[in-house]
Amino acid sequence: MSSGYLWAKAFHIVFVASWFAGLFYLPRLFVNLATVPADSHAERERLLLMARKLYRFASLLMVPAIALGLLLWLYYGIGKGPGSGWMHAKLLLIVGVLGYHHMCRKLLRSFETGGNRRSHKWYRVFNEVSVLLFTLIVVLVVVKPF
Repeated sequence: MSSGYLWAKAFHIVFVASWFAGLFYLPRLFVNLATVPADSHAERERLLLMARKLYRFASLLMVPAIALGLLLWLYYGIGKGPGSGWMHAKLLLIVGVLGYHHMCRKLLRSFETGGNRRSHKWYRVFNEVSVLLFTLIVVLVVVKPF
């Protein structure tokens, strides 16, 4: 294995883990925002500021994570050839993660405009989706079940 491959793989893992850290915590901020009393403007604004910054940071981390993943797949050939069904499943889950990421932006906008109609319980469940996606992707990459 070339050192370029190993560097790309290492940084791909770092950026994916960092991106997911943002996706794990952002919905937790939504849980807190959904429980803020209507008269607590300072707390609401503080949480919104944190959520905006975290969304931007996670978005910046997403770019090299995806770029390095594409490099590993298309240039180094990871997940190509026989027995690469796991890669197709992983790519489908990545589309789901991208959708989840953009759904977070939509939900953030609903808090910013005062249009949120979802309960903190809904956000608690929504928060677990990123954990499920991350777990499935890691299992596919490590176990390569098909």
